Amino acid sequence: MSLQLSYQPNYYSIDDILASQERVPCKVLQNVLGMGKLNPSAEDKDVKAGTELELPVWLVASDCSIGRQPIFAPELPKIYKEAYREILKADATAVDLHKFNVYFYELGAYVKQFDRKDDVHAILLHTFTTRFRLIMDLAHNSESNPTVEQKLDMLERRIYRVGHSARVKLNSWLLESGVQLQAANMVTNHRKRKRVDDDLFN
Repeated sequence: MSLQLSYQPNYYSIDDILASQERVPCKVLQNVLGMGKLNPSAEDKDVKAGTELELPVWLVASDCSIGRQPIFAPELPKIYKEAYREILKADATAVDLHKFNVYFYELGAYVKQFDRKDDVHAILLHTFTTRFRLIMDLAHNSESNPTVEQKLDMLERRIYRVGHSARVKLNSWLLESGVQLQAANMVTNHRKRKRVDDDLFN
């Protein structure tokens, strides 16, 4: 499975479409004429400045990227706020990221533009790099077990499946070919030099 099937922005990606449909809380900064349907709790034809709404991230993100005076002031979804960031900083590998959001990284790539302090960018990078070894360990050491993926978000699941598939193919090739893997000469020579250095300085 190609990792290029998802990563945002990708007009033809189902994952990108689903991730960008997530709603974020925001405040309307100026009157929006004829868009009263954005606020299902009101009967007005227009949306008035000061109204608080939840809008899909694709709409809010496009408004923020146009370059003119924005119409909406978005807030970060709670999973990217400080309380959740502290949980991830403490031990990202213990977190059920699937419960945070199925598209944790992809949604984060959108909403990080709402964060002027770059805290979201930092926690996305920290979370991914911390959990990457866990994903590779699962891919190399676990059997084909669907429960392994339960705590992974969609990006991590794809990485796990690619890694696991590669491991299965390698094992199959090793069994069928009967070829024994040997250390490269460079590795062997490095080990010899290390033993000599240890003998000299110990």
